[in-house]
Amino acid sequence: MPRPIDIDESRRRLLSLAGLTALLSGCAAFDYREPDAPGALTQLQPMQPKPQVALVLGSGGPRGYAHIGVLRVLEEAGIEPDLVVGSSVGALIGVFWASGLDAEQIDERSMQGGPLTLFDPNPFADRGWIRGQKLQDYVNDSLGGRRLEDLPRRVIVVATRRDDKQPRFFANGNPGVAVRASGAMPGIISPVGIDGVEYEDADESLPVAVSVARSAGAGFVIAVDVSARAGSTPADAPASMRLRDQRRRARIEPEVARADFLIHPDLPYWAGPRRSYFIESRAAGEATARERLPALRARVASAQ
Repeated sequence: MPRPIDIDESRRRLLSLAGLTALLSGCAAFDYREPDAPGALTQLQPMQPKPQVALVLGSGGPRGYAHIGVLRVLEEAGIEPDLVVGSSVGALIGVFWASGLDAEQIDERSMQGGPLTLFDPNPFADRGWIRGQKLQDYVNDSLGGRRLEDLPRRVIVVATRRDDKQPRFFANGNPGVAVRASGAMPGIISPVGIDGVEYEDADESLPVAVSVARSAGAGFVIAVDVSARAGSTPADAPASMRLRDQRRRARIEPEVARADFLIHPDLPYWAGPRRSYFIESRAAGEATARERLPALRARVASAQ
């Protein structure tokens, strides 16, 4: 005789199946295919009108708070770039600045909440334990749904194509998706698919993308490098860390050599998502920019 159907048991099974399906869908690779998907460029043509002064903001995670201090000094000095190029955290701050926010407003936003405000842990993913959806939504909400090309200041976001580690550039489309791709740190933040192509952290190709500003036609390029200085890796650091730093410097040095002016704040080697470190980084960026401001003024004046 067939066993009577247990309605409660059936409901529990259905709910369990639904929960498992939702969990697995959350682990699925992200691939953005909406009409406003950022268009990946392999080469850049000179912008019209050509940018007179471009600001290149480099990658560096928590070190990137130094960019805010640099922006504050540039604003006070009346030096306003007409193009910003950003890699990873530099893309996040660069897009906010391009949206019309000033350094003080960006600073206020940066101090609101903690890492989980933007990080969405996804422990079941196999290619990064942070999804990145919160960051994407945060950027788009802050910009009021505007696209990159609609922002009042021109901006280029750099990312790395995952399969061949080649840089790609976004100057239009969804800014949240572009910033999410630019900061998708391998092994930590899941790669970002855009129209079937996966992208990851710009740090893997162009941590300080001066060549991008040059290709865009910039007449004068200010580069901000917030990475650890050459030779600062602790002697007792693991071999993998020393190798990583060497490779990063090898990617950075040819780029910053093409800048007209370099600002490289002296930041502590060990970085972390702590409020105290954010404040320290911002202060270091501001102090270095103020120290170098007279030389920058002279270089800008001579270039005009």
